[in-house]
Amino acid sequence: MLLHIHPVNPQPRQIKTIVECLQNGGVIIYPTDTIYGLGCDIFQHKAIEKIARIKNVDAQKANFSFVCQDLSQLSVYTKSISTSLYRLLKSYLPGPYTFILPSSKEVPKILKSKKNTVGIRVPDNNIARMIVEELGHPILSTTLPGEMVEEYTDPELMERNFHKLVDIVADGGIGGMNPSTVIDCTGDEPVLIRKGLGPWPEEGH
Repeated sequence: MLLHIHPVNPQPRQIKTIVECLQNGGVIIYPTDTIYGLGCDIFQHKAIEKIARIKNVDAQKANFSFVCQDLSQLSVYTKSISTSLYRLLKSYLPGPYTFILPSSKEVPKILKSKKNTVGIRVPDNNIARMIVEELGHPILSTTLPGEMVEEYTDPELMERNFHKLVDIVADGGIGGMNPSTVIDCTGDEPVLIRKGLGPWPEEGH
């Protein structure tokens, strides 16, 4: 199902439809401030397994991240954050970044990596953040399978290609083609893992 959603003022009724779908174990394609993502409720095991099958990966080895509403929600799923790290996150979020942080006990077992880390996003996108706010906890975020980036910018094309695999494509307009910038914050200094849409200084902070 293709749901047209206003990118600036998302209609509450449409958001409610998406959240009910997620609560029932549904899988969605939704816009972020970078590329469209494939997502589900982080507490719906079957939905996580379904996404892993769509991506043809092992759920525990996959690069799944969490889309959070804000920094206070982020802090529930990560171990205690130092003041300097909190300031760093605050200066870059919301924005086109994924920060890899040590995970807390709140992260569902199926999503626990061997390294006990979690990728966290707070996208600068009203639709994604309203979905998470209405749901009350993060949604899973991962890229769509395959290499056809051009096909992943047009929600109507995505609906055509994935309608048998996902329940809802949330159409918030044409998406971007650059993924988020990934920063590993599990060591003493933040390390750039992937250069994406978000600018990052070449030399450390």
